[in-house]
Amino acid sequence: MYSARRSDYDVTNTVRVSSAADVRGAVQELFESTWSGTPFTPVARAFQDFELAFTGHMPGYFGVDTVYHDQQHTLDVTLAMVRLMVGYERTHAGTPRALGAERAAIGIFLALFHDIGYLRERGEDAMNGAEFTRNHVTRGARFLEFYLPTIGFAHWTRITSEIVHFTGYERSFEQIAEKVQDPRDIQLGHLLGTADMIAQMADRCYLEKCRDRLYPEFVLGGVALPVGARGDRGVKYASGLDLLRQTPEFMEDTRRTRLDAAFNKAYRYVEPLFGGVNPYIDSMDRSLGFLRQVLRSESWRMLRRSPQVFAAEPDSLTSVRGLMSSYFKRAWSRD
Repeated sequence: MYSARRSDYDVTNTVRVSSAADVRGAVQELFESTWSGTPFTPVARAFQDFELAFTGHMPGYFGVDTVYHDQQHTLDVTLAMVRLMVGYERTHAGTPRALGAERAAIGIFLALFHDIGYLRERGEDAMNGAEFTRNHVTRGARFLEFYLPTIGFAHWTRITSEIVHFTGYERSFEQIAEKVQDPRDIQLGHLLGTADMIAQMADRCYLEKCRDRLYPEFVLGGVALPVGARGDRGVKYASGLDLLRQTPEFMEDTRRTRLDAAFNKAYRYVEPLFGGVNPYIDSMDRSLGFLRQVLRSESWRMLRRSPQVFAAEPDSLTSVRGLMSSYFKRAWSRD
């Protein structure tokens, strides 16, 4: 099953997560079977607006040009988020801890737009959305404050601008909890943060995407070669291969500190949908085991997948590599 999985399909190889229409269909089926009688219209509108924004047809925005955080990533996260919410709701049905239909819809909006902060706005000087790596979540929160009132959810803007930070590192979880009082909203944040991590680490091409796509984003975002307070330049990731060498530690730390501890193993809530099996965790474990094998042997040719980038322009990866090369030239000439 794993070897036959298609690169732009979800972890179960049943939903094409490069297609907004396909993911919307899967989400609608899960949503309506769980929160029956609730209109799906606002969620369908959000999918439409997501597609407009990421393809460059929303006024004021360029389309997505980040090659790791592309359309497939967001749609994969959205599907994982809905599965988590449905499993959670089945577990807590009829109790005060249940999310309810409106909060579930908010969870979908958050998943669809959690990375919209990577999109460049018209008039900005940035050459690529990866330049917003360090503050993209705050930018996404600002977008939600503008967007939610347009679809009838203005009363959620204060909460969503906090919850979306469960997907990033710009605020501590303690800071978020100080402003979010309802435990159901905290739970929604845990599900969202979990969906973001398990979807990307369970991606069939996660390792190749880290090496070939995430590294250029880290370069352009100032993460790979950070500049210290005194203007001195450090090297956190020297290359895409160096990033991969540090990936096992990242995956283990993320599992231990975020997924297991901070989010209280919220990934378990997909298991009621799969007969007690967790396809996301299983895929993550396989990927980590394979990466360790590659690292021991230094057989980098084993990482040979080259999946399609689902960005607004077909040559986005070439453009990003060119920008990365220019960044290196500027950085080292200054030093």
